[in-house]
Amino acid sequence: MKIENRYIDKSYLNGNPSWHSEDAIWKASQVSSILKDHQINPLSICEVGCGSGDILRHLHQLYPNTHLVGYDISPQAAEFWESDAINNTKHIGGGETISFVLADFHENNTDKYDVLLMLDVFEHVRDPFTFLEESHRHADRFVFHIPLDLSASSVLRGKPLLEARDRTGHLHFYTKDLALATLRECGFKIIEWRYTGAALNMPNRSLKTNLFRLPRYVVYAVNKDWGTRLLGGETLIVLAE
Repeated sequence: MKIENRYIDKSYLNGNPSWHSEDAIWKASQVSSILKDHQINPLSICEVGCGSGDILRHLHQLYPNTHLVGYDISPQAAEFWESDAINNTKHIGGGETISFVLADFHENNTDKYDVLLMLDVFEHVRDPFTFLEESHRHADRFVFHIPLDLSASSVLRGKPLLEARDRTGHLHFYTKDLALATLRECGFKIIEWRYTGAALNMPNRSLKTNLFRLPRYVVYAVNKDWGTRLLGGETLIVLAE
């Protein structure tokens, strides 16, 4: 089966029926926090792999005068847009819009944006290097959210990596250093990276993740980098240009 088919034939939807909408407020706050800390007030934001579109909806509350665009290749993701969209465009007071586009971003986008979001995206892509390199022409600044699946614990147990591959479609696994190296090798200048504290404060964590909260809290307090490489559970938010 072609890898991308999981986003077309409902197999991804069957494993993720909410399309991670429960994490949207939290992810939107991570994006707005790093932009605010660098005094970036974008007039346009595009999210590649926008899924349900809920992150953009929450960002609209924070950036009411910003034009927001979401791209996704999945018809099932597009079904989440319909309640808020006529012809996939939601018109907002003041003439601003949230536009949703069911298409391959690199093949169809002709605009350039102030900020391009890739939130849990390039680990799903067959060739992340080409995907990232082709993204430069579409924006001036970029925000990445990257799950750090690769840890000593996940390698020893094995099953967490296979679950991430089968259920959430992660084809590539990263530590902090590997993720940042990948971005730099694809021509991005890192403005800032930070841990999000996902294992401790991200909503709707699984029972297994919650059981690891205390040991993670203790180990992270000693050394965050070491603790993340040992126990995993973290994610990165990265601002780049």
